Amino acid sequence: MMTDKRVDIRLYIKSENLNLKQIAESGQCFRMNEISDGRYSLVAFGEYVELLQNEENEIRILGTSEDQRPQWEEYFDLHYDYGALVKKLSECGDEFLKKAAAFGSGLRILSQDPFEVLISFIISQNKNIPAIKSAIEKLCERFGEKKRWSENPDLVYYTFPSPANIAAAKKEDLRTLGLGYRDEYVLEAARAVFEGRLDLHGLKSMNYEHIMEELMRLRGVGKKVANCVALFGFHKLRSAPVDVWIARVLDQVYEGRFSWEPYGDQAGIVQQYMFYYIRNCSQS
Repeated sequence: MMTDKRVDIRLYIKSENLNLKQIAESGQCFRMNEISDGRYSLVAFGEYVELLQNEENEIRILGTSEDQRPQWEEYFDLHYDYGALVKKLSECGDEFLKKAAAFGSGLRILSQDPFEVLISFIISQNKNIPAIKSAIEKLCERFGEKKRWSENPDLVYYTFPSPANIAAAKKEDLRTLGLGYRDEYVLEAARAVFEGRLDLHGLKSMNYEHIMEELMRLRGVGKKVANCVALFGFHKLRSAPVDVWIARVLDQVYEGRFSWEPYGDQAGIVQQYMFYYIRNCSQS
């Protein structure tokens, strides 16, 4: 008689200001999806895991092990003191930011793969989040590596494609994935990375201004997309992307008189608090 020898591998990570739901719904990661109440799937580092808020400020990661702790602590930015910023904003004179920081106090900026972030946010232009996620999953199924989850071999997933795999594609191949006019931009970006014209690894050590300059050399990458890549792919926390939600805040709440300058290297976190708060308040 055969027995099931699967091992339930899990890791617990814990820190103040760590809320999985808020992170998953903050628009920064398109491959973190709720699969049941409070349980999320994620494909990162070429692997599939499932995430669950075990208790306040603690996340259980199913499908990984203790020796992977450093990579997940970096991914969830556990060594940055978000509580200090929440406290600072709670004591400021800006009532909107007070409410936004309190509402999204468990948000953290994920440290994601720069190439995945670049392609994902090129795709994201003029699409809503469900459409973005759908297009990215189709891209992964078409050009990524097919794998089976170590915890459940019946569960099939696809890794995010390498620059080489996308670069070798034809525009017609991408057009079938529903990327629309973005197919040319995706293809050109992948080829720039694959051919070494855009050195993403080298950019990691560069400052914010240099990263922005290099990214915006790519056709189809404007200031908003470049800021998203700088923030979510290179963890440049001074990056403050302005999408339709943030533009609404700047226009309706601040009447065009808001400045990111006072927040310096925390502007990107402030932007996330704004985004999460206005998006949820407008839907409530």
